Amino acid sequence: MLPEEDLKIITEKMGREPNLVEQGCFLNLWSEHCSYRSSAPLLKTFTTTGDKVIIGPGDDAAIISFGNGWVLAIGMESHNHPSYVDPYNGSATGVGGIVRDIISMGARPIALMDPLYFGPLNNPKNLYLFEHIIEGIAGYGNCIGVPVVRGEAFFDKSYSGNPLVNVVAVGLAREKDIVTACAQTAGNKLVLMGSTTGRDGLGGASFASRDLSEDSEAEDRPSIQIGDPFTEKLVIEATLEAIGKGYVKSCRDLGAAGLAGASSEMASKGDLGMRIIADNVILRETGMTPYEILIAESQERMLLEVEPENVDAVLDIAKKYDLNGSMIGELTDVMNYTVEFKGEVVADIPIKELTEGAPTFERPSKAPESRDIGEKPDIPADLKRTVINLLSSHNVASKRWIYRQYDHEVQVRTVTKPGDDAGILRIDGNEGIALSCGCNPRHTLLDPYIGGKGTVIENAMNLAVKGARGIAIVDCLNFGNPERPDIYWQFKHAILGLGDAARDLTIPVVGGNVSLYNESGEFKTAIAPTPSIGLVGHIEDVSMAPAGIFTNEGDTIILVGTTGDELGGSEYYNIIGKEMDGNVPQPPENYTVIIDTLIDLAKSGKLTASHDVSLGGIAASICEMCEKYGADIDLSNIGNDLRADDILFSESYARALLVTSEPDVVAEMLKDIPHAVIGKVGGNALNIQIGNSKIQLSLDEIKEARDSLMTLMME
Repeated sequence: MLPEEDLKIITEKMGREPNLVEQGCFLNLWSEHCSYRSSAPLLKTFTTTGDKVIIGPGDDAAIISFGNGWVLAIGMESHNHPSYVDPYNGSATGVGGIVRDIISMGARPIALMDPLYFGPLNNPKNLYLFEHIIEGIAGYGNCIGVPVVRGEAFFDKSYSGNPLVNVVAVGLAREKDIVTACAQTAGNKLVLMGSTTGRDGLGGASFASRDLSEDSEAEDRPSIQIGDPFTEKLVIEATLEAIGKGYVKSCRDLGAAGLAGASSEMASKGDLGMRIIADNVILRETGMTPYEILIAESQERMLLEVEPENVDAVLDIAKKYDLNGSMIGELTDVMNYTVEFKGEVVADIPIKELTEGAPTFERPSKAPESRDIGEKPDIPADLKRTVINLLSSHNVASKRWIYRQYDHEVQVRTVTKPGDDAGILRIDGNEGIALSCGCNPRHTLLDPYIGGKGTVIENAMNLAVKGARGIAIVDCLNFGNPERPDIYWQFKHAILGLGDAARDLTIPVVGGNVSLYNESGEFKTAIAPTPSIGLVGHIEDVSMAPAGIFTNEGDTIILVGTTGDELGGSEYYNIIGKEMDGNVPQPPENYTVIIDTLIDLAKSGKLTASHDVSLGGIAASICEMCEKYGADIDLSNIGNDLRADDILFSESYARALLVTSEPDVVAEMLKDIPHAVIGKVGGNALNIQIGNSKIQLSLDEIKEARDSLMTLMME
């Protein structure tokens, strides 16, 4: 079952040909999904350390210092292929898996974010996937009591046949309670706790490392895990209780490659061997083979390293929570991964070869042919209708239909509702965190380096307008088939751009996930390059965060940043059918200064509202702020050589709308960066003037347009 070259390498290292059980272990642990074979050399270019980083990449989740003895656990994962084959269970188990990564570090999960990417909803298959993926996330997250506080939903034809389901999870713990996935001592026992082991999720890691075929829904269903959020909630409490009582020396979630992956990686990290007694694994199906027991990715299972004298105490905790628990093996000084079944040794593998032996390499890469940016289209005769069409676009429209299904206030830490620039949670007194996620795939398709860089800038801007400074990034790098030189070139340059921006802003990249082979045989599509990230920021006082909408009539509106002729990859070009032409936005050289200044302004108490300018440009951002009040806006002096559509719809980076009742004070704080007063808050309509062009939109017209997704899904 192994590729010929891999079989040759393994046979040489072991001195014999591996049997079928051993081949199954190698197939999954040497997959791209587990071993990062063609991505590891690129990921090494990230800066992963910093003053607040306690544990960086390589564990189940990263650990970041928050202060006062508190730490944050943060992780990000994808469940893309499973969510196409079985959208409800695929997305639900994506949530469950990343939550268990947080638990395994000894942290209680306190927040989720879900960057999601779909094909256009005018296709019935895409509509079905969208509806059931959202249902799966809501059903699982709500049942386990973890709020979904932020997300993204982006629609593009390249995701037809291969939706992306990325999930970020954040946990909270006392630093003294943190455990890792690194095994500690030979002779300690391994306890498997949680659900039973069945045949669901067989070969999930290898399934995630190949393209989706036209027959995936039927052929690949055995690779899909089935989730049970009620068991997950019990696993959360049981695991944290066992850790809290000091019984757990190391811990690992059973995710990709199942028991084989979790147990071998745990032992290998501690430079130890592992002896597994497969007969002791509690099964939900009869007649399961050693291969199935080791590779199955059945959900809601945790692997705990426990000292021999504490095994019974841990099993009692499992029983208390009505969970299955059994001692399934032990750590050894012999550096082999050995599996016994019915008194026979069915696998005996040098453990470092299994977990670290997969060859890594950079693939050939080739830049595409130079792109012609094309001629600019005529300015629309009816700018008002164009603005309404833009607001009605599912990418710009309100995502209320999605987030109203999520419980975003459970645990009572949530300060802002989904739909704002950033999710804000209270952690210690008024001190808290701000969260943002996502990317702009069309910008990355036009220029992977700029798109990767812009991903970090855009998320940092979302935090900055709330007064928060980024402290850690996790990523989910979603791309097509890396064996294609053009795809690998996209992948490489997006990573370089993301890494450079993170360094500019001194934010370490502390963990994440790579998801490759996102292509559809059914729709003949490869996804747009999607380097989605989750950004966690620190906010000194959550009560000082400005609102995201106009709140006071008579306040002054200030535009910060420079607007350019940068409509390439814009939503405006998408809705008029021009799509991928035009100049891609270039981040300004002073974007770090802009972000720092915005943070200071938001913390100053001088702003009544603030909002980042991004997808849809100034037109979309102003309309999004018109919930209670309208405004009178004059954009005539924004770029003397720009056309009206440039000014309204450009998606230039590092721009924001600031609203204040003290414009002179704010202007003084903005003296070192480009800015302009553009209007006043008030009335029940939005009036925009650009030279001789005038646009008037009532608040009802704006609301109706922004509710387009809700209207579609309620029909």
